[in-house]
Amino acid sequence: MKTLFSLAGVALLAACSPAAQNETAQAADQISADANATFGEAINDTDAAADRAFGSAEATMDNSAAALSNAADDAADTTGEALKDAGNAIAD
Repeated sequence: MKTLFSLAGVALLAACSPAAQNETAQAADQISADANATFGEAINDTDAAADRAFGSAEATMDNSAAALSNAADDAADTTGEALKDAGNAIAD
């Protein structure tokens, strides 16, 4: 809203003397630079937040994969022991 009023003021001053027109052009340049800086900061903040979110998701998936791998190893060990015990029982 503030930018809208600033732009309206710039437009009104544009109809004035050459000095006022020069000041108007400078004001418009400053408004544009401020808007570009604000958008740049917003983009950087968004990129940083996305990087943190993706990093967190990746760590969660890595931890889940490790837990599943450990559970599968434990299940294989338990099954192997049970089969070995069954084989020993048959042999006796």
